[in-house]
Amino acid sequence: MSQIVLASSNQGKIREIQAILQNQQILPQGQFNISDAEEIGSTFIENAIIKARHAATHSGLPAIADDSGLVVDALNGAPGVISARYAGMGASDQANIDKLLQAIQDVPATQRNARFICVMVYMRHSLDPTPIVTQGVWEGHILPHNIGSNGFGYDPIFWVEAYQCSSAQLPPELKNTISHRAQALQALTRQLTHC
Repeated sequence: MSQIVLASSNQGKIREIQAILQNQQILPQGQFNISDAEEIGSTFIENAIIKARHAATHSGLPAIADDSGLVVDALNGAPGVISARYAGMGASDQANIDKLLQAIQDVPATQRNARFICVMVYMRHSLDPTPIVTQGVWEGHILPHNIGSNGFGYDPIFWVEAYQCSSAQLPPELKNTISHRAQALQALTRQLTHC
């Protein structure tokens, strides 16, 4: 079983990724005392590559990184790449949700289309010129208030039409088969079997 460093300190992401990539030994970057990379990219792809290269450089191992976020049509794609820090550096999930709900308070329910985007990057080593890049997209709508207590981030306000509930109401094992991160990881898993 090969070892791969996961370029994240987000416990929610770590749980989801470990649950999906069961044939790899996933080691969180914190195990190597690697700090979070500075996300200075303007796109999900740029940030995922920055994070994967940072983790591979400091661990000497292959690395996986994702950059993901919520894209809301009525907000011209915000919060986008700054989803985790939408309400400021170190903001809580609820602070980010509150800011988003404030921003769309006058938007009719029928115009609250949104999607979670996840870009996943696998780098064989820090100088890998051809990293594997996959993407997942999960369509939904923004609710007017929190519903549910599972998940993290914007899950309590993300309505999943197919299941008639919020993402935070989905059992984790189901979310791990249909989410944006699950889609990107499933695509990555298929490509890793050919490496």
